Amino acid sequence: MAKNTSSSYLFVFAALALFAVMMMNEMPVSLAACQVTQLSPCLAAISSNARPTATCCSRLRSQVPCLCTYARDPNLSKYVTNPSARRVAQICRVAVPRC
Repeated sequence: MAKNTSSSYLFVFAALALFAVMMMNEMPVSLAACQVTQLSPCLAAISSNARPTATCCSRLRSQVPCLCTYARDPNLSKYVTNPSARRVAQICRVAVPRC
């Protein structure tokens, strides 16, 4: 009977480990990866209608999964959702998600 109990524990542990791995694949982008300061190279293009730099476009692409998070933040939304920001995304050929 002790063998069945340890087998049961092993099965439960394996099931929980599998569930944890599956959930990690379904989790939203890590908040650590969402750093609005990564978009600082885009500030001049957004605020002055200057052409975005290659660095701006590269950083914008890397932050696409975070854009909805930024759009929901009252302190950041005006920078992410304004027409100038959309213009920069269009020039960089970055699809802006609908949030």
